[in-house]
Amino acid sequence: MEMAEILDLDRFPIDDLDGPQGRELIAHCQEDLERRGLFNLAGLVRPAALEACLAEILPTLETEAHYHSQWHNIYFLDGVAGLDPDHPALRRAETCNSKICADQMADSLVCRIYEWPPLAAFLARVMGKPRLHVMADPLARVNVMTYTHGQALNWHFDRSEFTTTLLLQAPKKGGAFQYRPDLRSDDDPNYDGVARLLAGQDDQVHTLPLTAGTLNVFKGKNTAHRVTPPEGDIPRTIAVFSYYEQPGVRFGAADQLQFYGRTEAAAG
Repeated sequence: MEMAEILDLDRFPIDDLDGPQGRELIAHCQEDLERRGLFNLAGLVRPAALEACLAEILPTLETEAHYHSQWHNIYFLDGVAGLDPDHPALRRAETCNSKICADQMADSLVCRIYEWPPLAAFLARVMGKPRLHVMADPLARVNVMTYTHGQALNWHFDRSEFTTTLLLQAPKKGGAFQYRPDLRSDDDPNYDGVARLLAGQDDQVHTLPLTAGTLNVFKGKNTAHRVTPPEGDIPRTIAVFSYYEQPGVRFGAADQLQFYGRTEAAAG
């Protein structure tokens, strides 16, 4: 498949950013990012290509996926300096899913989309970065995660400035993306506000149902977010793309082992 058969470049001219439609797309995405902390390109992946992506990936997910389950606080840390371990901002919840890594789908359409240079160039332009690079880590660069009935990604802050995801399959019910914008800042951790969110007492939580084929770019460093549990027999299946301003970024062995159950050396 040519990229124009995979992505709807008529509606989203990612490959022509200096043309009038490309400039309009960038301006619209930047406005959403500033106002909402995220932007979506709904239907970026064409329906036939989406079916092909799932046909390539679902068998691997069924037979080779690493099941990950972790009880964690919103920071994914063992503790926070200066904060009592019993503080309600450190309330723990379980995240569980199954995932496959980039080395398990190296020739897939999903990896082709991730590695397509105009996509990284588009994201860099929207984010105001000189350049973005694909990740060098053979495991972490692209992950596909599936959440079955009752599984969830619980409240957390991201370590990276922004996260790029592509929803490959939506469940019949549930599996909604929820976020609380600007819950903290670089200068104010707002622990009491975090505690209110975790207690279900925050009225500024937004719910965003996503449709399959949607590219979502989200600034999650200071915005808390989660995915509600899917319901029914169709799992929520999503690809996570990792880009960095510096080339050659890799996770350490400890992070690889924690998230994937193996290390880069084992992958080789």
